[in-house]
Amino acid sequence: MKTIQLLEQKSEIGAGTRGASLGIDALKVASLNQNNMFFLKYKTQKIAHQNHLLYEENRTPTAIRIEGIVKVYEATSEAVKEVFKNNKFPLVLSGDHASAGGTIAGVRAANPDKSLGVIWIDAHGDLHSPYTSPTGNIHGMPLATALGEDNLDFQIKEIKDEAKIGWDALKNCQGFSPKIKPEDLIFFGVRDTEEPEDKLIEKLNLKNYTVAETRALGIQQAVKDALKRLQHCDLIYISFDVDSMDCDLVSRGTGTPVPNGYTPEEAFQIIEEIIKSGKVACFEMVEVNPTLDNKINLMAETAFHILEKTVDAIEKYSK
Repeated sequence: MKTIQLLEQKSEIGAGTRGASLGIDALKVASLNQNNMFFLKYKTQKIAHQNHLLYEENRTPTAIRIEGIVKVYEATSEAVKEVFKNNKFPLVLSGDHASAGGTIAGVRAANPDKSLGVIWIDAHGDLHSPYTSPTGNIHGMPLATALGEDNLDFQIKEIKDEAKIGWDALKNCQGFSPKIKPEDLIFFGVRDTEEPEDKLIEKLNLKNYTVAETRALGIQQAVKDALKRLQHCDLIYISFDVDSMDCDLVSRGTGTPVPNGYTPEEAFQIIEEIIKSGKVACFEMVEVNPTLDNKINLMAETAFHILEKTVDAIEKYSK
């Protein structure tokens, strides 16, 4: 059993709405309200963010505040790499999803001779680039950075020099690109994408277990099938965006809520079945936003319950 190291990345400059930086504190409030000493037992190590840029003029509309995201990637990847160096298990709690590209870079840099599978539990594909994104919000781009994918076949925008320099820096974080191969990426629950992402999913033949397919197969069988697809991978990183859950059932306390998602029980069962493989080397939870929660702090309470059980599963099954 490996020791869990919590990493706290409060960056929210990649999102289009404000408040994701408060998500980690909302998780801590949820634990306190349950008289739970989780955050006393597992102390968090803070990673530098660049949220001060929210108060400065944005110079790169096709990749909003990308100069800050470059620094977030660097800090996050170095922190993750250091956890591996200390032979611990990095469990990352993040604000918005943009920084996950830095997490992936850190996992790969710490394990250069091992192949990495990524399981992305999310309502969104996060496959945009500055050339294709309708918003320029970088929390919709982390997987494109990991894949080293511009998706120029479906380009809708021209990007200027500063954005291009920043984008190339994200793709080459830790000095190499790509970080993962398309066949090593699996989606669970993706149901809200734009046409350039749909075209890229088709082009790269990416597998998405929809909510309906997951239920039709049964969670155990769906995960078993996913793990078979990743059987050649030495390690697996799980990225869990809370918007993968049904916003009408749970709450709208996340940056981009989407209906018809998983129940909290289904979300955790997917995570647990993946962890049982013994290959999971890093887990990340993102996009809790208490400022958008229409049910007080229910999203954070739900996410904390999943977090606590996930840590138990990691300690039980990790090698």
